[in-house]
Amino acid sequence: MKQLALDIGIATGPSFDAFFAGPNEAALRHLQLWVGGAGSAVPHSPVPTYLWGESGSGKTHLLESVRVALREQGASVGWLHAGVLEPPEFDERWGAVLLDDVHLYTAVQQHAAFNWFVNAQTLQRGVVAAGALPPADLPLREDLRTRLGWGHVFHLQVLSESERRAVLRQAADTRGVMLSDEVLDYMLHRFSRDLGSLMELLTQLDGYALQTQRAITIPLIRSMLENE
Repeated sequence: MKQLALDIGIATGPSFDAFFAGPNEAALRHLQLWVGGAGSAVPHSPVPTYLWGESGSGKTHLLESVRVALREQGASVGWLHAGVLEPPEFDERWGAVLLDDVHLYTAVQQHAAFNWFVNAQTLQRGVVAAGALPPADLPLREDLRTRLGWGHVFHLQVLSESERRAVLRQAADTRGVMLSDEVLDYMLHRFSRDLGSLMELLTQLDGYALQTQRAITIPLIRSMLENE
């Protein structure tokens, strides 16, 4: 059976509390302090932060957690990712600028990102960006690439299989759900390595098991996928 790559969103929404840091503890703590120490809609430090790592390492989750935390403080943010084909002009009301998947930016997006970055720095607003590559290797215009790399840079690591297994086991225990080693092996080897996707899969399985009054087994997982 071929490996499935589920791209399921996190139903409960991203947050710092929902992020299992593992080897990425330094990046998590940095962003929590950066957001939480402001006491207002504008974070303390205008020094930019750049997160990089392979898919599934938690980059977007952390960016979205920053956005959620700032919104809870009453701040709006500028958000640019590779799917925004026509980026808006910089808005001075933004408390911060968040740039995701910068390695995929088109020339138009790079122009907008550079403009946002310069305006944010002029107004002492924060910039948090993320990409799949270290700053020096980004296929971007030089002025943007160098700006992304001059502040705090964190290399995020994908959780190991044992770490993902431990998180899933703990989450299942919290729900009162029994996951056998066989089921855990199946989930870890057949689906996305992204922890958010795996946690959402667990949520769906729990709901489907309750609905069908069956235990969570490999046949149940296959049945759920067939009935989607």
